[in-house]
Amino acid sequence: MPFIDVETNLPAGQFTDEVVKKLCSTAASILGKPEDRVNVTVKAGLPMLMSGSMAPCIQLVISSIGVVGTAEQNKEHSAKLFQFLAKELGLSEDRILLRFYPLEAWQIGKKGTVMTFL
Repeated sequence: MPFIDVETNLPAGQFTDEVVKKLCSTAASILGKPEDRVNVTVKAGLPMLMSGSMAPCIQLVISSIGVVGTAEQNKEHSAKLFQFLAKELGLSEDRILLRFYPLEAWQIGKKGTVMTFL
């Protein structure tokens, strides 16, 4: 159950339903997870400073069970996510930042229990 949290100073209007759904399906494909398990949250229009500049930028926090736990996995994910974000949002790679957090099944609550028991 991946969580994709987007923080950006780009305007909210740039994140149409179509763009958010495309991010969801792309992340599902990259992470090898079913699309209906991916959760995407977008926080747009934030005051953000990246590398000393307030120019348009984006940070993605990618949290998931079993697929973001190694440098090798995250290197592959990074290459594909950077390519998607640069193309879709028109940002250069120096204005994109990704953070990966591996999760355990007991850290995600769903349906009155945790994923360990589902």
